Amino acid sequence: MVDKQLILDSVGPVQAVLDAHDGIVNVVDTTDGIIMISLEGGCTGCGSTPMTAMQIYYSLKKLDEVVDVVFVNGELPEYMRSFIDQKMEDESSDSSTGEIV
Repeated sequence: MVDKQLILDSVGPVQAVLDAHDGIVNVVDTTDGIIMISLEGGCTGCGSTPMTAMQIYYSLKKLDEVVDVVFVNGELPEYMRSFIDQKMEDESSDSSTGEIV
């Protein structure tokens, strides 16, 4: 189980934006490294929520303890998730070859 505080701390710079707009990251579950979260408060109905979710997804997927990140209210569209997964795969292969991107 991944520590919930680690998850909240890893949201990083996005947290300042959330605080300014009364947005809340609710960590629902962290069993087996599968992080289940929802964006609540000011995030509900906000047009920027998918971008916020994408930034959170990217930050959390960098943690070794995290296997997957699931937004329980569907805040992260599949095409954005796929984009981040591809970006991380590209970053991983670039770093293994020593290439600077």
